[in-house]
This record gives sequence, C-alpha cells and structure tokens, in this order.
Amino acid sequence: MKRLLALSIAILLLLLLSACSNGQTTSSAEQLNDGKPAPDFKLVDLEGETHQLSGYAGQKVYIKFWASWCSICLAGMNELNTLAGEEPDFEVLTIVSPGSNAEKSSDSFAKWYEGVDNTSNIQVLLDEGGPAFDEYGVIGYPTSVYIGSDGVMVKSQTGHVSNEQIYETFESIQ
Repeated sequence: MKRLLALSIAILLLLLLSACSNGQTTSSAEQLNDGKPAPDFKLVDLEGETHQLSGYAGQKVYIKFWASWCSICLAGMNELNTLAGEEPDFEVLTIVSPGSNAEKSSDSFAKWYEGVDNTSNIQVLLDEGGPAFDEYGVIGYPTSVYIGSDGVMVKSQTGHVSNEQIYETFESIQ
C-alpha cells in the first residue's frame, strides 16, 4: 500500500513538473548570457546610414562610447581601428553624442573626424543629444559595452581597454 501511495505521489509530481514546463521550448531567442537585454537604439553613422542594434541580432557586438575631447579615447583610436580592421567574430561600433556632454555638433564633429588619422575601419554612430548614452548608463569616457549574440548586455567597463582584453572578454560571451 505504501509503495502504491509513493508511486502515485511520484507520478503526480512528474505530471505537475511537466505541466509547469509546458510551453517552454528552446529557441534561438533563448538567453545564453547573464545580464539584461541591451537597450535597442537606432542611430545614423557619418555616411548617413541607419544602424539599429536589433539589426545585429545573433551577432556579438562591441560598442565603444567616446568623445572627441577625451584624450584617453583619442589615444586608443589607432588600436580600435586595428581591431575593427581585423574582422573579429563580433561587430565593432563606436558611438559619440553630438550636442551633449560637451561634444561638438554633428557637422563640426564630422568635419573634425575627417582630419583624424587611422580611423578608416571605425564605424561611428551619432547619438544626437545622448539618449543611448543615458540608456547605457555611460558616466565616463571611454566606456566599452559587450553584447552577446542573444542581445544581452554582458559587461560595461569605463576606461581604456586593449584589443587583447576585448578578445579575452568575448571568449566567455556567447
């Protein structure tokens, strides 16, 4: 009798567990990394092309937030240009915020940027007025953001980060 009761309870528990997991199937949208979804943005680059973060779905993305007046940012441009030119297994984007945080206007920035050496591989997106900076909680320059292929913002780090450190960080991100 005790065996029958124990078996009945076990079957009931299995039924309850399977009912609780009903509808939870694995899909490509499954979260692979720890963290919260990265805020989506829709920004224009210096050539006038629109870029939306959700357009990079399924890809890892490295974003560097920077400013033209930031000496640390400018000192790292050559290294960033090298990284972007190596075609790593993640997208490399940079974002500046014309008209906010003491940044030049879009036109002034574009003219200034034309004279900056070693930037041919760098994709610069313009965040007019800084809403993306606010959504990503940028409080210092430069700030590096690492986004997994699942759209999760895995890490945000203020200060210069070497290409070697960027590659090492992405090794643990899916």
